[in-house]
Amino acid sequence: MLEQLPTFGQELRRRRLEAHLSLAELGRLVHYSKGQLSKVERGLKPPGQALARLCDTQLAADGRLAAMVPEQAPTSGPPDSSHDGEVWLMHLGKDGSGSFQPVGRRQVITAGAASALSLGLAGGVSVSFDTGAASLIDAHRSMFHQFRRLGQASGPGAVLPSLIAQTHSLEQLAGGSGAVNRQALLVLAARYAEYTGWMAQESGNDEAALWWTDRATEYATAGHDHGLAVYALVRRALISLFRGDVSHAVQLAGRALDSDAPPRVRGLAAQHLAQSHAVGGDYNACMRALDRARDLLALDSEDPTTPVIGASQLPDVVSMFTGWCLYELGRPQRAAEALDRETAGISSHALRTRARYGVRRALAHAAAGDIDRACEVADELLHSIGIVHSATIATDLRRLARDLGRHPRNASVRALGPALAGALGSTTR
Repeated sequence: MLEQLPTFGQELRRRRLEAHLSLAELGRLVHYSKGQLSKVERGLKPPGQALARLCDTQLAADGRLAAMVPEQAPTSGPPDSSHDGEVWLMHLGKDGSGSFQPVGRRQVITAGAASALSLGLAGGVSVSFDTGAASLIDAHRSMFHQFRRLGQASGPGAVLPSLIAQTHSLEQLAGGSGAVNRQALLVLAARYAEYTGWMAQESGNDEAALWWTDRATEYATAGHDHGLAVYALVRRALISLFRGDVSHAVQLAGRALDSDAPPRVRGLAAQHLAQSHAVGGDYNACMRALDRARDLLALDSEDPTTPVIGASQLPDVVSMFTGWCLYELGRPQRAAEALDRETAGISSHALRTRARYGVRRALAHAAAGDIDRACEVADELLHSIGIVHSATIATDLRRLARDLGRHPRNASVRALGPALAGALGSTTR
């Protein structure tokens, strides 16, 4: 007969006893109760990846325990993002609701909705003189900076309609321009489309995020910006990671890293590769990728006249991501120290960035056993979370709520409860 493989609970018990630790002693190290660990060891409660990685670290299991926990099944496969021969339909309701949908031209005509396309916007899409085009490009570039600033202090719904309209305008201007200006207009349209994809992801619409990311790739390729076209792979890797498809995220980020894109794009690829390896529990691969990210980003010569690719609100993006990776790898104390240090440097107006990394900071403190500090950090962020309406931040906030829920008798947890519930409700509306 084939020898039966041990379950996670059996292997955890074996390694715990090998380390001469009682359930209570291990519980104090990983900040879980003796009762919770007992249920996991007896197979009465399934282990989560977070617990497995904490136990991996404390029992020097080198990722073997985490490898025994099934990965979260990714959501449905990559959405269809094709858009050949389509028209863009955008609806804005008086109640603040809005929607955007690319529709095939034949589908529009078949549905008898061709009149929706005739808005009377003829003319004004061609650029005859290089001097006029330069001023127009500068104006659109300046507006892009303002949209990114607005996106830091509001929900995706406040910027998406304008971003879509600006992308459409730039596409039309490029089509009516001479070769001298077309390239610059297409590259700027790619930046708008890429940021539109990010805001679509923040709104919780992965399908739209991928659609806009593909659009950005087309614009960048047509504008001969190879680096920005490769960056679309990095964005796709991040979308895959948030969807739970770690292996696909590693593959996409690796392709971007091994490309001939500029150092900044490859550095951001290495950074997201490290994040993917951390979620996969591979400490050594994660640290190697972070080292490559730092080396590559150090080679970047930033052009002040063009919008920065990737995060623009982090003083030291690699150090920030190192803190988050350490949390995913089951080293919450080191993660909390790094995140405390790095979040202190985020500008006060960058509400979205402060909320994103602040929630991760609270998660690290909770996993390190400092529940009071985790609640204090979270309490400072809840107002901002209600403003920016981020689907990706909401994922981490739900994770924090589950972690804090394991400490129902803690006074800080009880005091935070109503406000936390309200913030969770605001992110799902």
